[in-house]
Amino acid sequence: MSMDLLEIPLPSDVAPGPNEVHWDYERAFCRNLGIINEHEQQHLRASRVAIVGMGGVGGVHLMTLARLGIERFTIADLDTFELANFNRQYGAKVDAIGRPKVEVMADEVRRINPDIQLRVLPKGVTDDNIELFLDGVDLLIDGIDYFAIDMRRKLYRAAAKRNIPAIMAGPVGCSAAWLVFSRDGMPFDRYFDLHDGQSEMEQLAAFTVDLAPAALQFPYVDISRVNIAEQYGPSVGLACQLCAGVAGAEALKLLLARGTVRSVPNYAQFDAYRGKFRRGRLWGGNRHPLQRLKRWWLLRTVARMSR
Repeated sequence: MSMDLLEIPLPSDVAPGPNEVHWDYERAFCRNLGIINEHEQQHLRASRVAIVGMGGVGGVHLMTLARLGIERFTIADLDTFELANFNRQYGAKVDAIGRPKVEVMADEVRRINPDIQLRVLPKGVTDDNIELFLDGVDLLIDGIDYFAIDMRRKLYRAAAKRNIPAIMAGPVGCSAAWLVFSRDGMPFDRYFDLHDGQSEMEQLAAFTVDLAPAALQFPYVDISRVNIAEQYGPSVGLACQLCAGVAGAEALKLLLARGTVRSVPNYAQFDAYRGKFRRGRLWGGNRHPLQRLKRWWLLRTVARMSR
């Protein structure tokens, strides 16, 4: 097996201790029934979901989907937990400081379902292991770092080549903005109007305005707190929880082939702070004249802030 990927074995079959219980999948997830049926529950159990990033949204995605009864995951992250993660990341706890995020989250998800089949890429997703990361995957969930535009573009292209649908749910302010990429919608680069030759700031501006076209968070988020050089910005844990909820609902529809899935250029955003929900269809993606104006404004604003 590649050194880039670890196949974490199932726990040994040992008798439970006095404070342990006999594990029973059907009993553990029986309260899902009525929202999904028995056949669908088994289908979820057999599905494999790849989650890139085990930080703010990625870690909560893993927990949420595990509680839906999904039993096969491939996860990737190259970072360790630190104090700056504590306001939003599921695995960020005092005893996790300095530990690899994938290691911590592997332990956490096994506490929900000890039979989970887990593939781990402790070096993150790279040019050399993208195909390995997507091998046998039914659905891709995007939890990659906000500023990692180049790798995100490569990952979405590789997923599209394999006809793997992808869900992006971004925590912006106190809201979740989400997009679904599938063969029925626009490709990633076309929707965001990204292409080789753009500067990093041009790509970040395009990504920012098209992730949440409704910009419901704009009235109360202080963008002067965004640090491009050190690659961080304002974020709160409640938004990550919202993202995991909406991504989980979209995952159900995609994996079970039921319900209405609105792929890009459709977008949606719910802002809990303002109590507003917006859904729309962005004709032309980031080539839409209003989106071009937003990108121009954002680039000018960032340029003024950096003086």
